[in-house]
Formats: sequence, C-alpha cells, structure tokens
Amino acid sequence: MAPIELLLFAFLIAVALLVARLRDLLAAALLLGIFSLLCAGLFVLNDAVDVAFTEAAVGAGVSTILLLGTLSLTRREEKSQPTRWAPLVVVFVTGGALALGILDMPAYGDPTAPIHQHLAPDYIAGTAAEFGIPNVVTAILTSYRGFDTLGETAVIVTAAIGILALLASGRRWKGGAP
Repeated sequence: MAPIELLLFAFLIAVALLVARLRDLLAAALLLGIFSLLCAGLFVLNDAVDVAFTEAAVGAGVSTILLLGTLSLTRREEKSQPTRWAPLVVVFVTGGALALGILDMPAYGDPTAPIHQHLAPDYIAGTAAEFGIPNVVTAILTSYRGFDTLGETAVIVTAAIGILALLASGRRWKGGAP
C-alpha cells in the first residue's frame, strides 16, 4: 500500500471516529462530506475513477446538501442518549468477519487472480466479436451488466422520487390541517 493510501485511510478513520463522537450535527454533516471526498480520493488511487466521480457527486455533494437541508428543519445539537452496547458489538463482529474475508482475497492487481484467468479474457474477446464497441468498459456496462446497470438506475430514480415526494408533502402540511 502506497504512503498516500495509508495517509488517506488514516484520515478516514480519524474523521469517522470524530463524527461518531460529535454532538454538533452541523459539524458532523460537514465532516461526512469530507469523509466522502477522502473515499473518492482512495477510489482514484485504486484506479476506480468512475466510482470516485459518483462518490464525490452523491456522497460529498448531494448527501451533504440533503443533510444540511434536514438540519435547517431540526435542532443543531443531538440529544443525549444512553450508551447501547449491542450495536457496537454487532459492528465489531461484522468488521472482524469482513477483515477475515479480505485475507482470503488475491492481492490487488495480481495477474494470477481467478478474475484475470477466466472472466476478463472472455469479456475482452467478446467485446470486439459480439458488440463491435472499441471501449471494453462501455460494452461491459451496457451489455454484460445491463440489468445490473438498469437496477442501479432504478434505485437512483426511486430515491429521487421519494425525496421529491417528501419535499412536496412537507409544503402541504405547513399551513395546518390538510
């Protein structure tokens, strides 16, 4: 792992811990935007620029704006809550299981990984032969993973409709009785 990746990962951990400890919701919302930008930076370093653009736009942009809009309608400070240990235990057990799962994965960029031996050659050969599209990524997203891309688009459209419905219903109820 490169030093810049370690530094970004350390910043991610620091920001996450700080957000978990904050009671000021405005500061937490802004720090979550910073967290998303740090994630986008890590995605760029791992050559996932398309995912980085999405994280920057949705995570740092839209989500931060929605959180700030929500905070304009609520209190800025979080109410004190008693400490609950069960969720913390679930988080650590899940994190431990994920960490153990990572140990079984091949190294990043390993040319002997199963994905490079079986699936990738078929995709590369199939792109030119089946579709005639020079861009392999476009061919994969629009053909081989077309239903997956359609599902992702449906989720985004559904979320947008839900947000618009919530905003529209809020305007209707402000005047008193419906």
